[in-house]
Amino acid sequence: MRILHVYKDYYPVLGGIENHLRWLARAQAARGHQVTVLVTNPAGAKTTEQEEEGVRVIRAARLATVASTPLSLALPLQLARQSPDIVHLHFPYPLGEVAQWLLHRGQATIMTYHSDVVRQQGILKLYTPLLRHILGSIDRILPTSEPYIHSSSFLQPLAGRCTALPLGIDVARFMQPHPHAGAVRSRYQGPLLLFVGRLRYYKGLNYLITAMKEIAATLLIVGSGPETASLGEEAYLQGVADRVRFLGEVSDELLPAYYQAADLFVLPSSQRSEAFGIVLIEAMAAGLPLISTELGTGTSWVNQHGVTGLVVPAADAAALTGAINRLLANPDLRQRMAAAGRARAQTEFALSRLVDRTLALYAETLSA
Repeated sequence: MRILHVYKDYYPVLGGIENHLRWLARAQAARGHQVTVLVTNPAGAKTTEQEEEGVRVIRAARLATVASTPLSLALPLQLARQSPDIVHLHFPYPLGEVAQWLLHRGQATIMTYHSDVVRQQGILKLYTPLLRHILGSIDRILPTSEPYIHSSSFLQPLAGRCTALPLGIDVARFMQPHPHAGAVRSRYQGPLLLFVGRLRYYKGLNYLITAMKEIAATLLIVGSGPETASLGEEAYLQGVADRVRFLGEVSDELLPAYYQAADLFVLPSSQRSEAFGIVLIEAMAAGLPLISTELGTGTSWVNQHGVTGLVVPAADAAALTGAINRLLANPDLRQRMAAAGRARAQTEFALSRLVDRTLALYAETLSA
């Protein structure tokens, strides 16, 4: 099968969607499919094409980036040259969606609906009428969880054309004991809390940093992003800079060691832009109990309250404090939640399961 994925960025750009796209594309290629990824080039005004991990990656020349949206005249031109069997869009990326709607490449179009547009409300008002037409033309829409279908105003009217398809990871990579986990743990004063992700406005880390005033632990923050400087200042102002460690980017090879070194994983996101939370799956696979926030998205489906962890109100430092201290004080509860999370990661979120279900949906859509 000839598969074409369309999005704005691809590895080595880091992010939840970028990681998902890379894992899915290379797994499909490993099963013998001809897989192409069409994105924009973060390096600028040059189009490049090369094979990476068995995947043909086209990075179309990028003119500029406006409101987190790369602008590229070359991307529609490159799309017009492709002859796939199926086009798989990754939403949100307006340029890719509009280009496929106009050019209608392939025999069918699938869209993974990763998240509503939350922050760019001005642009969304202008885009909404066209977006509704585009969504109505998609053969199959794949939200990442069942709850998201019913909580998104864009998906509710199209529920009959939606199939929930949870994301997946290489579970074994995080389950297998890492030789450096002990060294990571000995480097910091425990107990250890862990956050992994891009440091963006919706991650809610300011609330977690405030909560650290009442928590006798060290918080490890893995990742970088536009909020790094302001969060560092916040840690200083709250008087917890000695117990909040900003570690920056960690290599794929070492990342499982940080999960396995920690006692508890916290995803304190404060806005609906956090639609799923792949890092929650990584933490479950590594054997960590979770704390996440109620956003009305898929995060509270991934992390089952009272089973794999605790779910607390969003944007509430006191709620985070109470939940973290409750789990830190109860190792038996942490152990039960960790075991339940690991089992859930294996049965529901294995990458092989995602690939099987995706390819089955392709075949079903093409034969319809």
